[in-house]
Amino acid sequence: MAKKKSMAREYVWLQCTECGDLNYRSSVNTKGGMPEGLKEGLMKYSPRLRKHTRHKVKRK
Repeated sequence: MAKKKSMAREYVWLQCTECGDLNYRSSVNTKGGMPEGLKEGLMKYSPRLRKHTRHKVKRK
């Protein structure tokens, strides 16, 4: 019988800090806590602004 690995993962949205759009969806491992890189935010491309901006985690 196979174990379910998806139980420890959760989907979160990455929200642009400048325009407020929810541009990306990512799955994170919730078993060990939130990774440090996601807590402070990631530099991702914002299609509305057409430049790289900081994106913070938003849970739905």
